[in-house]
Amino acid sequence: MARFSAVCHLRIRKEEQNSLRILRITRSDLNDWQALALRLWPNHSPEEMETILSGILESPKEEGFLVRDDAGEAIAFMNLSLRYDYVPGATRSPVAYIEGIYVKEACRKQGIATRLIRYAEQWALDKQCTELASDAVIENTDSQNFHIQMGFHEVERVVAFIKQIQLTTDTKEMQDTGKQS
Repeated sequence: MARFSAVCHLRIRKEEQNSLRILRITRSDLNDWQALALRLWPNHSPEEMETILSGILESPKEEGFLVRDDAGEAIAFMNLSLRYDYVPGATRSPVAYIEGIYVKEACRKQGIATRLIRYAEQWALDKQCTELASDAVIENTDSQNFHIQMGFHEVERVVAFIKQIQLTTDTKEMQDTGKQS
């Protein structure tokens, strides 16, 4: 029987898919998790990402999961959270939320992300949630299509804005005196 390796050159047979392990991330997994997370979110520095991931490890509302192949190589991850604030389309709180899901490019289209979504569904049910939510940037049509294939339905599209403003002497004085304009 051919072994499944992290290079993922071979298609995963059904029996080999069962050898993939989805593991709750611990501090000892931080380097592997960070390497994969930086592929999903390349605009973060390694230091920023380490801070974010360490925060997840310490949070009672968040968990990270790593997929390792039968050789122990990290090939995918998923970050989950319980959101108590507004989640578009949600009818209850808290909502289980997929904060990030990533599979190494060479390992895609082999059922790994599907297994992660199924795992997230069970995680949500274990946390007494009846809804699982996620998001994707507008440009990422592959992610949008995957979500639809997994049974998610689109609930809104958003264009976010920000404007840089400066605190002037006048606005500082108003803040200090409690006055509003």
